[in-house]
Amino acid sequence: MFTYERLLLENKAWAAEKLEDDKDFFNRLAHIQNPEFLWIGCSDSRVPANEITGTQPGEIFVHRNVANLVINTDVNLLSVLDFAVNHLKVKHVIVCGHYGCGGIKASITKNDFKPVLNMWLRNIKDVYRIHRDELDAIEDDSQKADRLTELNVKEQVFNLAKTSIIQRAWKEENRPHLHGWVYGLKDGIINPVFEMEAGTHIDPLYEYDNL
Repeated sequence: MFTYERLLLENKAWAAEKLEDDKDFFNRLAHIQNPEFLWIGCSDSRVPANEITGTQPGEIFVHRNVANLVINTDVNLLSVLDFAVNHLKVKHVIVCGHYGCGGIKASITKNDFKPVLNMWLRNIKDVYRIHRDELDAIEDDSQKADRLTELNVKEQVFNLAKTSIIQRAWKEENRPHLHGWVYGLKDGIINPVFEMEAGTHIDPLYEYDNL
């Protein structure tokens, strides 16, 4: 287990290794970031975006929260989305969940996790309600949680498409493409479960005019 002091020592070792491989690495990184991807992932410490995709600092813009939710009242998430789409001009937005997600498992229970977590998990319960017939038919609890993980990712991609941020970028620049992925903790493999090409029409109820 890493101690507080060990983190700082590992940071120095990492920085030295980067400079040994590329003496201009930090100088170049300090002047510009030009990521093609926005990653909306789970806060779980076992699912770090750069490591599991083999990417370097500066290549993925990252936002993480419990169970990788896209909520239309989450100013934190929306500010990240706005900056990534309208200023960094990302070409792809990825929502990545993971099998074995504690947030997903918790949402299926009737446990009281106190006000803030109850409010947050309610969003996953709503996904369950939408897909109740399919999920109730799955008897195995682990398989049910895995399927809810996939459906949750799909619904969060839909939530992205419902934002005026995404719709405006689609109309004006035909980007970004939206992707729903699920990462496997047991094998380290990413499973693409849903895609939305830029400009995809959604329920007219959620489409904005005069963007």
